[in-house]
Amino acid sequence: MVEMIVESVRVSASGVQRVVVLKAKEDDRYLLIWVGNPEAGAIALSMQNVAVARPMTHDLLRNVIEAMGGTVRQILVNDLVDNTYYARLIVDVDGRTIEIDSRPSDAIALALRTHATIYVDEKVLAEAGIRPSEDDKKSDEQDLAVFRDFINSLGASDSSSTEPDADRTS
Repeated sequence: MVEMIVESVRVSASGVQRVVVLKAKEDDRYLLIWVGNPEAGAIALSMQNVAVARPMTHDLLRNVIEAMGGTVRQILVNDLVDNTYYARLIVDVDGRTIEIDSRPSDAIALALRTHATIYVDEKVLAEAGIRPSEDDKKSDEQDLAVFRDFINSLGASDSSSTEPDADRTS
């Protein structure tokens, strides 16, 4: 198992689909998981620590698990079959460990809300993970430099807001 972090939620080139980008905590391996718009929104809201007036579905799930004495310990993206990812919620309840089948997008949204660790099975990363080439890294650094220059050119009084940018492979 490889520990991952949610690096970002991005819009596909067509602008129709969203993709969650998971990054290995210890190296430069990435896993891209296509998700639905509601799940992408739920993940982005959690990443940005946006409070909502009423519980969203993933907040409700967290509340139910906690009300029943459970704790979400980790999630595991454990399989890839016919271009569809599978995940498991690992929940501790009264000294028992329970594994629950889940879509990765729901598992990720719940993990962010419960501060659970996100893991991806090594075989899934071997099959679908990507590692940027040195040329990609140089290009990204140049793109970031232009972005940093733009941000630095803004005056201290300027403000801006950011919008939050099916569990399948690309």
